Amino acid sequence: MKNLIIVESPTKAKTIKNFLGKNYTVVASKGHIRDLPKSSFGIKIENKAFIPEYRVSKDHASVVKEIKELAKEADQVYIATDEDREGEAIGFHIATAIGKDPKSLPRIVFHEITKHAITHALEHPRILDESSINAQQARRLLDRIVGYKLSPLLSSKIQKGLSAGRVQSSTLKIVVDREKEIRAFKEEEFWSIDALFNKTVEASLIEFEGEKIEKMSIQNATRAKAIKETLLHENFQVALIEKKERESSPSPAFMTSTLQQSASSSLGYSPKKTMILAQTLYEGVQTHLGTMGVITYMRTDSLNVAQEAIHAARETIQKAYGEAYLPEKPRFYANKSKGAQEAHEAIRPTILSFTPEIAKEYLKPDEFKLYALIYNRFLASQMTNARFESQTLVFESTHGKFKATGRKLLFDGFYKVYGDNDKDKLLPNLSLQQTVTLSKLDANQHFTEPPSRYSEASLIKKLESLGIGRPSTYAPTISVLSAREYIGIEKKQIVPTEIAFQVTELLEKHFPQIVDSSFTSTMEERLDLIAEDKEDWQSILWEFYEPFEAQVTQGKTGIESQKVVVFTGEMCPKCGKELVRRKGRFGEFIACSTYPTCKYTQNLKKTTAAAPKEKITLSVPCPECGGEIIERSSRRGKFFGCGNYPKCKFISNYEPTDKKCPECGYIMAKRELRKKEIFECIKCKHKEDA
Repeated sequence: MKNLIIVESPTKAKTIKNFLGKNYTVVASKGHIRDLPKSSFGIKIENKAFIPEYRVSKDHASVVKEIKELAKEADQVYIATDEDREGEAIGFHIATAIGKDPKSLPRIVFHEITKHAITHALEHPRILDESSINAQQARRLLDRIVGYKLSPLLSSKIQKGLSAGRVQSSTLKIVVDREKEIRAFKEEEFWSIDALFNKTVEASLIEFEGEKIEKMSIQNATRAKAIKETLLHENFQVALIEKKERESSPSPAFMTSTLQQSASSSLGYSPKKTMILAQTLYEGVQTHLGTMGVITYMRTDSLNVAQEAIHAARETIQKAYGEAYLPEKPRFYANKSKGAQEAHEAIRPTILSFTPEIAKEYLKPDEFKLYALIYNRFLASQMTNARFESQTLVFESTHGKFKATGRKLLFDGFYKVYGDNDKDKLLPNLSLQQTVTLSKLDANQHFTEPPSRYSEASLIKKLESLGIGRPSTYAPTISVLSAREYIGIEKKQIVPTEIAFQVTELLEKHFPQIVDSSFTSTMEERLDLIAEDKEDWQSILWEFYEPFEAQVTQGKTGIESQKVVVFTGEMCPKCGKELVRRKGRFGEFIACSTYPTCKYTQNLKKTTAAAPKEKITLSVPCPECGGEIIERSSRRGKFFGCGNYPKCKFISNYEPTDKKCPECGYIMAKRELRKKEIFECIKCKHKEDA
């Protein structure tokens, strides 16, 4: 009997083939073989019904032909795409493209690519899930409606080449809102009083003259110095000794979002890189037992773990570390994320005998680091708590109280797996009422800091907490924003471009639901309900489409154009009309003012005479690259930036002066800080009164 198994990935196909006999042929579709057309809307709307016009893409035509031929020769055809909505939809499109009834083909599913999992799946096939297919279709059509209708409107009102998206635009608003907070931030001064007792114990002031001292309690140097002078002449003794035993619990095995966050913070990997590496580990690599997938499916928002995997983990822990590291009962974790697909598993190793020590011999360096992260996290998740002793000392004088804290590890528990525990910070053994020596007393100046920009990892955490998107969308969403030049990544922080502000402001004003995180989250929940066969996908599409289409129609005439046309004073060589300076997706260019009647364009670099000259304001080099600093302007006013932009993105919002910094010799800017004028170095940030 000839059997054909259809998967998405060639690597996955090769791995599965290793587990099966000669009667099985495994072929890859290489992802989606059908989709909406790129050159047209691709959706017919008749009587409130949405009919997608799917097409086989040109680059998949040969693949479809091959699968068709293999299917004709096979006695049985199996769909074995990933077990999620995307995989279910790919299976539906494969069946349709090769002329098979999707409901007639057996569908096999597995969380890991091992011989046991594949054999079990073949013994327990099901049919394609229509509700999951409809949920994916609804998502695809929603995204097409928003993108196809809104992107041209943005291009016509702001700048050519702009785009919008249901998840993309709400994510961009989160980034832009954070940048607005940073720009609006006004730093405040505060002081801390820090002491050293008996030459070894560091402590901070917590009370002065009966008043509790908090972060912003001491706001100026005069107050700080007065407190210091008072306490310098006082005697201190031990007023409190407190020791408490505390426990620290392990984290659950990874899901997609936490894996991306941990790989970013621990390994410095971008979410995109993490998912590429995880895909390789899932689809199959060489091991000491042959080629197989060494982790479970990596696109998941579930914390569930199979019983046999928990049992294997407990056996490994007992054998490797002993009874003391094994809890009495297995650990189970509850998922707090919105809309988690509990049918899936968390990300875990598939064979615990493939330890990091063994894996290092088989995996590439980056693959190994990610695999070790996944392996250790899973094993630790089934181990005992770590136990600590937290220590507190309070030193008291007539007018003040200082607090010192320490920690002692009593039992390492799950930290045993990681092998890099924090060092103990132990406090000395003292007794109540014991006199101590004030060895040092400092009044330290601080300034409040603005909220930090999002990193890729922290943005994913934010999206997850708001219920925006799903595991498969986090990394692609950030990639799209970067590709569209709405954001840049600088020192691992996400920085929105000026055009991102314009786009977000227009959408906030005229299409508020598109950038509203609660609206996007609610839509995700409704897509989940479609997958559970609790909502009709056509009704949800129409409910969104009807008012949205009206907004787009109104916007075509009602939204004022934000395009700025600058006449150059030169004439078009084709038609004789005046040339203008325009903005496009790839920057500014020269074009005929009669466009689209005359389509003459010219690269701006070739027409420097037509371009207005930038005013050079400083004759000193850029502190980052050595280029010239020039005066620029935006919709938000004047600022100063490097002339080598976009290669160098240094900017300063402060007016430069002729004053040189006494620390580094660079130019200082005059600005306002806490209602008084100061000088601040543009390069090293040295400050002094004006």
